[in-house]
Amino acid sequence: MSTEIWHNPRCSKSRTAKAALDEAGVEYVERRYLDDPPTAEEFAAVLDRIGAEPWEVARLTEPVAKELGLKDLEHDRARWIELMVAHPVLIQRPIVLTDGAAVVARDPDSVRRALDSA
Repeated sequence: MSTEIWHNPRCSKSRTAKAALDEAGVEYVERRYLDDPPTAEEFAAVLDRIGAEPWEVARLTEPVAKELGLKDLEHDRARWIELMVAHPVLIQRPIVLTDGAAVVARDPDSVRRALDSA
């Protein structure tokens, strides 16, 4: 099984998800997505795997979200993806990717669901 976590080490939810992976004994690749943002194609593929639209996984309370007026922005998938990869802080974290699942893993149960469906 191949596992990857899109992670921000300053985020408590990210640290909790990473700890859950460590506790489960899972080998994984850690992608610090603020330093290594996804391409538009990668992010679109992850959204498809999660079964979500970009506005559903956007961090709307970030200052840049307010500057961009995201709350009022038309739900144009390509435009949202473009903005979110240009400003990866807008992407909800952490995201855990396995061979069988992709989830926004904001709690240990989400991590377990991802690992169970791998």
